[in-house]
Amino acid sequence: MSILAKSRENNRRLGITGMLLYRERNFLQVLEGEEAIVRKTFDKISEDPRHSNILLYGVRPVTERLFGDWEMGFVNLKSDKFDHLEGYSDFLAEPLNSPKFQEGEFAYIFLRTFRDFVR
Repeated sequence: MSILAKSRENNRRLGITGMLLYRERNFLQVLEGEEAIVRKTFDKISEDPRHSNILLYGVRPVTERLFGDWEMGFVNLKSDKFDHLEGYSDFLAEPLNSPKFQEGEFAYIFLRTFRDFVR
């Protein structure tokens, strides 16, 4: 079973939703759910030897889930898949390891914008 399939299975069982974006060996992920469960899941991800250089960009309470329909949405942001689409902007081409993401608000806006873009 792939790591993505296992993540979706675990998230469904734990009531976690979210989104995982991939580009050039970098990931950007958001997890939503009960705070204690999300924190425990994040800790488990952080301890997994398949992951390195993990940065936590922000934690915030939400009144409504942004990714409530997805146990773990996943998109490979390989640029040639998206850059020709009408409405695509350089904003969505930002490298996932860009220092801009260290501003939690940028990461949140990026993920929200991408969610709206792919629907």
